[in-house]
Amino acid sequence: MCEFATAVEWAAREGWNPGCDDLQAFHQTDPDGCLMGWIDDLPVSSISVIRYGRSFGFLGFYIVHPDHRGTGAGIATWNAGMARLEGRTVGLDGVPDQLQNYARSGFDYAGRNIRFTGLANAAVSAHDGLDVRDCRVSDMADVMAYDKPFFAAPRDQFIRPWIDPEMCSTRRTKLALKDHQVAGYGTVRECRSGYKIGPLFCDDAHIANALFSSLCAELPEGAQVSLDVPEDNSQAVNLARINTLAPAFETARMYRGGAPDLPVDRTFGITTFELG
Repeated sequence: MCEFATAVEWAAREGWNPGCDDLQAFHQTDPDGCLMGWIDDLPVSSISVIRYGRSFGFLGFYIVHPDHRGTGAGIATWNAGMARLEGRTVGLDGVPDQLQNYARSGFDYAGRNIRFTGLANAAVSAHDGLDVRDCRVSDMADVMAYDKPFFAAPRDQFIRPWIDPEMCSTRRTKLALKDHQVAGYGTVRECRSGYKIGPLFCDDAHIANALFSSLCAELPEGAQVSLDVPEDNSQAVNLARINTLAPAFETARMYRGGAPDLPVDRTFGITTFELG
């Protein structure tokens, strides 16, 4: 895990703005899923190839140090990563200038994700019958059950460290309860610059806005916040815009082996570009 911290630093230099404590949650998800390429004792490339269940994997952190691009280090690392995910459906969020390369490796386009960024809107919207509150340790099972339809494979090993309030001080998760049942949840985390909200999974746009505003209300005054929105969810795009966030970055969600059937209409913010 310590070696892969180098890749997190590279990601920060590329403008990906990783979370301050992302690496620990990533490592707990799949301890052997973060690969580094080396020349002698020098790290030159990275890739994360995280296994979920028996049939799915997600690829991220595919970076080659600028001094070693065009040397073959990248393709060697890519091949090692893809070998680890052999036989699985694989997802990734690709930057635009790499899409043709991913397509040549068998990945098909499934939709665009847009990062919206701006000042956190601290005005808490009316909850209208919702109970919006901090996630508690006792809520873990309910949140993990709610999360299941939103991902292509079981990922309890990721969600638990991501949302457990006792495991990380730089992330905070809130639930929306309706009739004492989970109707949505969202996590905000501190990043190298500002904050990101993800995931933001909700039954409808009203609940999403209530959670978004409640999460923003926890942030320092004048804080910058980002939300990674699937373009195919027009209500999620509208949520970002009415909260005065503007497009800043984009990726293409791609899959090799067939796109899973996920509830895009209830996905108001994806979890991360690195782990899906």
